[in-house]
Amino acid sequence: MNPYVPRPIDLPTPLPLVPGADLSALDEAKVFAAPDNPADWPLWRDQLARWRAEARDRIAYDGSHYDSIPLDCFTICLAWLWDETLYDHRRKVFTVDSFLDAADRDFGGFDGVVLWHAYPVIGIDSRNQFDFYHEVPDLPAVVEAFQRRGVRVFVDYNPWDTLPGGPHAEELAKLVEQLGVDGVFLDTLKESDLRGALPERVVLEGESRVPLARVGDHAMSWAQWFADSAVPGVLRAKWFERRHMMHHTRRWHRDHLEELHSAWLNGCGMLVWESVFGVWVGWNERDRSVLRAMRRVQKAYPEWLRSESWTPLSGTGEKVFSSRWVHNGLPLWTVVNRHSDVYDGPWLITEDVPGRHWVDPAAGIALTVTALGGGFVEIGGRIPAGGVAAVFPALEPISPERIELGDPAFPARMAVRRPTPVVRRSEVPQGMVAVEGGRFELTVEYRQRETGLYGETPYVDEWKPLPPRLHNRATMRRTVEIGRFAIGVREVTNAQYREFDPGHLGEDDAPATGVDLEDARAYARWAGMRLPTEDEWQIAFGAGLVSRAKPHVWNLTESEHSDGRTRFCIVKGGSEFRASGSEWYFDGGPQAPCVSAKLLLLGAGLTRSPSIGFRCAIDLE
Repeated sequence: MNPYVPRPIDLPTPLPLVPGADLSALDEAKVFAAPDNPADWPLWRDQLARWRAEARDRIAYDGSHYDSIPLDCFTICLAWLWDETLYDHRRKVFTVDSFLDAADRDFGGFDGVVLWHAYPVIGIDSRNQFDFYHEVPDLPAVVEAFQRRGVRVFVDYNPWDTLPGGPHAEELAKLVEQLGVDGVFLDTLKESDLRGALPERVVLEGESRVPLARVGDHAMSWAQWFADSAVPGVLRAKWFERRHMMHHTRRWHRDHLEELHSAWLNGCGMLVWESVFGVWVGWNERDRSVLRAMRRVQKAYPEWLRSESWTPLSGTGEKVFSSRWVHNGLPLWTVVNRHSDVYDGPWLITEDVPGRHWVDPAAGIALTVTALGGGFVEIGGRIPAGGVAAVFPALEPISPERIELGDPAFPARMAVRRPTPVVRRSEVPQGMVAVEGGRFELTVEYRQRETGLYGETPYVDEWKPLPPRLHNRATMRRTVEIGRFAIGVREVTNAQYREFDPGHLGEDDAPATGVDLEDARAYARWAGMRLPTEDEWQIAFGAGLVSRAKPHVWNLTESEHSDGRTRFCIVKGGSEFRASGSEWYFDGGPQAPCVSAKLLLLGAGLTRSPSIGFRCAIDLE
């Protein structure tokens, strides 16, 4: 499969344009493709309306669930709980207000946030997905802080997690009650049977294509891997239930215009996901500015965008497409420019609304209006290449202003490695072994997960990575130069660590675990040492100079990186513990010296694990 093009299952579905054709086969489409020829659009709209009426009858649709849930959650941010813009790792506090202030500036604000919490760390030990939430004492206050700002909060549910714990439905219900969240994101699930275990007010959001029969109790869905037609089509679930909220996303793409255009014409929202499991895939300024324009209308006119009166492809066509929505007798159009350059001309023809002024509330500008006679007007204006616009008959005129889109260049970030402290000695301490320095050609093996290894984006602009490109063993070659050093023959033991921290428990001769990177560094400083880098660790083990205590535990290294959003370090050696039952778990079992694993650093002490220890090193003269 070509990873850069949509799979057949992701392609838009054409509607038969034959009156009376059987439309039931369309019930599970992702997108209803639009015809290229504008002359076919009226019949296409008729077929859409017939499919909707027949589909509702087929399943005896009851949309009463939507009467009891919060609506209009257009833009959701999928946020790593320990994102450096949300959690201050130095002060060990959450910074919700500054996180949302930045969102207001960059994206026009968020209506919801998914606090992604465990993957890709889960599986490092026996903690299950619920433990990674329950062990954060500040989390209820964090949820409340978001909600005070009008932002709904979702937790993440991983059905593939088989680590010890109670029944998932019961555990999830307890978590929802404890935190007071507004919804649940269903990772890898289009639907679930959790509805009966949760309060009616709690929204379930499925991944990808929600089945028609579950639109009634799954009020949101993330439209991941939805390909559109050349002429923008209609999202099946949104057309079926106008109050259903979909969130477009293509996690590895650096250009989001097609998703933005589809969301705009379908009255839907976007999933903003800039740090994908520890990999930076940030939005460019052009796409941010398009979303900010959309947000102005979504906030002011949400009732229009879920109106029963929705006419897709209501404009003149020619790469400037529009949808028409009517609420309380007043029309609103959402408009996109699919041209590769600026468009300045007519967008649509409509009946004039006496006493009103035709404006674009997305850009805050007055529109060009030409009287056609018979009470009709032609409305248009200037739209930047790839831009969006809106049309509304406002009571007051708007002073014209020129709006430009931002830079489409990818806002690259580097994961910068923290400098290694120098702790120099003239002699090799007891329990350590000397390693000669020099220039080394290292081969590093790792499992190619969505985390990458050193901060690189593993699947740039790919559609949906699948095995063997996902979870396979990858190889990287690195040239390093290091000085002469000494490294601990074994990990620091519990007995040694208790000299530094008398309250530390565990068998004397076993590796000291339950420590995070800062704990290990603090011990090393106290002992007049430092941690080894990942390269030093690999060189020493590759030369057969060091050994491992039982039980095997991952070794922390002085290889911490940060891209300003995610902190991680490289761990070596593998562990005795191995989570089984899912390929999504962290690697387990003993590993060869060349194997490296990227460990995202959690806050609130959650990186501490019985599967993670450390050893020390020094620089030798």
